Amino acid sequence: MASVVTLVVAAGASLFMAWAIGAGSSGSTPFAPAVGANAISIMRAGFIVGILGFAGAVLQGANVSEAVGRELINGVVLSPAAAVIGLTTAAVLVAIGVFAGYPIATAFTVTGAVIGVGLALGGGPAWPKYRQIATLWVATPFVGGGIAYGTARLLRSDDVDEGVAVPALAGVVGAILANVEFVFFGPPDGQASLVDAVTAAVGLSPLAVRAGVSLALAAVVAGALWWDVRANGERGQRHFLLVLGGLVAFSAGGSQVGLAIGPLLPLVDPFEIPLVAVLVGGGVGLLVGSWTGAPRMIKALSQDYSSLGPRRSIAALIPSFAIAQTAVFFGIPVSFNEIIVSAIVGSGYTAGNSAVSGEKMGKTVLAWVGSLALALAVSYAVFTAFDAVV
Repeated sequence: MASVVTLVVAAGASLFMAWAIGAGSSGSTPFAPAVGANAISIMRAGFIVGILGFAGAVLQGANVSEAVGRELINGVVLSPAAAVIGLTTAAVLVAIGVFAGYPIATAFTVTGAVIGVGLALGGGPAWPKYRQIATLWVATPFVGGGIAYGTARLLRSDDVDEGVAVPALAGVVGAILANVEFVFFGPPDGQASLVDAVTAAVGLSPLAVRAGVSLALAAVVAGALWWDVRANGERGQRHFLLVLGGLVAFSAGGSQVGLAIGPLLPLVDPFEIPLVAVLVGGGVGLLVGSWTGAPRMIKALSQDYSSLGPRRSIAALIPSFAIAQTAVFFGIPVSFNEIIVSAIVGSGYTAGNSAVSGEKMGKTVLAWVGSLALALAVSYAVFTAFDAVV
């Protein structure tokens, strides 16, 4: 009975964390550029991103969940008390950021909290995983911001025909989609991409199939958008922007749900609860958070950081989608606030420094760094005190 009660308490902390994530990073960031470009209203964006985030959590959430729950600390398994303390610490810090109007980096906070309680349990640092995580975290602002800047410059150039450039960018997104892994393409205990499914079906060279399927899907997506842009003009661009926002929202669910339910996985193993059931629970938490708390953060990101039109918004969302799917594939906890804000700033700089709030960005970077250190220190101290008393 005691183990059941502990699991219920830990599940409650996990749901609180999922709500905080849905209200913050996964619920606000995907459609912020689209809202900033007036392609969709704030309330409608919050509603749609909640549904897509839930779908991403169920269909793509396994990799990051396993990494957060089992790969951040060596030598120990998170105890129920450690999971509750780690999740609650992270959720409180993220919730403070939501209500204060500053996007706390959820991945920084949860990673710090899990490492903190793991070290307090007597575990050892998982240095190879930390290097992998740090590489993506450090590279994200430069890669995402740089690609967004270059893409925005391309679309704003007088020498570039938008009727060709925008469909070509859609083709790039189509090629990425061909290689994105989903549960419905994979075996019962894993995920696979459309490329993997076709390779298994035809039995040809994997490299040839990958190239062929990727190019075919790229051509289909590019052709569809070319027709839409030709028929509807700027409305076609806005349609593409909304599709990109949806893809990023889906990717956010696949990545961010692991931050909420990852610490819970060692606790559910003795009960033989299927992973998909845990993912559904986390997805519901993201959904509720997106519907109840995301509009405030959507406003902060879409209006306070940079004034983006459709072209710069497209430029921001393409690298965001690519980086998010990279993180999902390798099972790396990543902050969607970092991804989106970096891309928004990169695309915003094409209009000059006046399009970007330097003060806001400085405070945000401090919040990111501080959230990692604070979550680690607080969770370590709280668990140490709890262990000494109990």
